Amino acid sequence: MAPFEALYSRRCRSPIGWFKIGEAELIGPNLVHQAMEKVKIIKEWLRTAQSRQKSYSDVRRRDLEFQEDDWGISEGFPHEGYNAVRKEREIESEAIEVNEELSYEEIPVAILDKQVQKLRNKEIAFVKVLWRNQQVEEATWEAEEVLKKKHPYLFE
Repeated sequence: MAPFEALYSRRCRSPIGWFKIGEAELIGPNLVHQAMEKVKIIKEWLRTAQSRQKSYSDVRRRDLEFQEDDWGISEGFPHEGYNAVRKEREIESEAIEVNEELSYEEIPVAILDKQVQKLRNKEIAFVKVLWRNQQVEEATWEAEEVLKKKHPYLFE
């Protein structure tokens, strides 16, 4: 999308329509020169608008600093489910089997709790799962249906 379309929600007119009637000649180098002048003005306006927007965002921007024990949202768990807020801690390296891609598979150990979420026309069952090499506080809620397919031994 052209900047003009983004600003005004309509297509830009041709250079012939930029001038008032009788202001420009339709033939000759004057038309090209006038069109180039208009383009320079438009570029300057866009540069001014961009500078104004940048100054607005710079006022709200702040530098982030993190310490070793800070809490945060962790993304990309190797198991399905909701991303949980968790605290990163050291894990014994001898208990984790790392494959050649430098990743490991989380294995569920036990189901701690069960909960049913009611929607308008269906109910979804969730279970709180304790994962290997994690503590009880780090247990996550997973969809029961998905967990039954991947790890049926938990429900026996």
